[in-house]
Amino acid sequence: MTNSAPSAAGAILDDFDSRPGSATSLVRTVLGAYVRPLGGWFAIADVVVWMDALGVPPESTRIAVARLKKKGVVVSSNREGRTGYRITEQADAMFARGDGRIFGFRRMADGDPFRLISFTIPETQRAARHQLRRRLTGIGCGTVSPGLWIAPDYLAEEAGAIVDALELSPYVTTFVASEVAPPTTLRESAAQWWDLAGIADRHRAFLAAYETVAPARNPRDAFVTFATLLDEWRVIPYVDPGLPPSMTPEDWPGTRAVATFEGARGRYLEVSREWVAS
Repeated sequence: MTNSAPSAAGAILDDFDSRPGSATSLVRTVLGAYVRPLGGWFAIADVVVWMDALGVPPESTRIAVARLKKKGVVVSSNREGRTGYRITEQADAMFARGDGRIFGFRRMADGDPFRLISFTIPETQRAARHQLRRRLTGIGCGTVSPGLWIAPDYLAEEAGAIVDALELSPYVTTFVASEVAPPTTLRESAAQWWDLAGIADRHRAFLAAYETVAPARNPRDAFVTFATLLDEWRVIPYVDPGLPPSMTPEDWPGTRAVATFEGARGRYLEVSREWVAS
């Protein structure tokens, strides 16, 4: 285990430390969706132009970039006399993992396996135990009891990376469960294990803001529309584990929210990337 492992675990969830819509969150979204596909380097003058289109003043943009530099997301890297930054290797890996979640929303089918995560962590490791719970929540795991967590099996790799990075592997045992038999109905139990009401509220807020968006008139408008939409959306695929229909309400708003995001992605992402590249 290297000394950098804990910070690597931090990067997995650090993406959500900034409130969606804030300058830091918007800059991070632009880096992941637009700068990274262009090679990962950007001039500070360019990011000021992009953020100005999103209504962020230049000084706020510079402060946001400085914060991301402090977090290890970017490092100073001048090129051909231009002041700029490049995305760090660690952040590049974080964005790559994020792309799988954000642009490839997964939902379980009834009968798909779950991963159970059991742990008993000594009091001397209280801080690490708190971080483990926080991070498991942040990737969509549910709480059956304080020492037993549940998640779709496709989250096993992400959960394992968090456990390893926090150096808690000796205290953790995982199981694959093909059937879950709680004392109540699956829907009632899921609502206890996950904050389904809060997740549904996130989906509804997203739908209220973006389900009926006016068509973009030009590539710049496409960027403004999609960057702000993506900044709001990118947290949702993490807090929503993608539970099967038998565990969510029949009027689950996530289905419409995913369709809304996919439709916007198809209409706006590539044309907005052309504007950023220009």
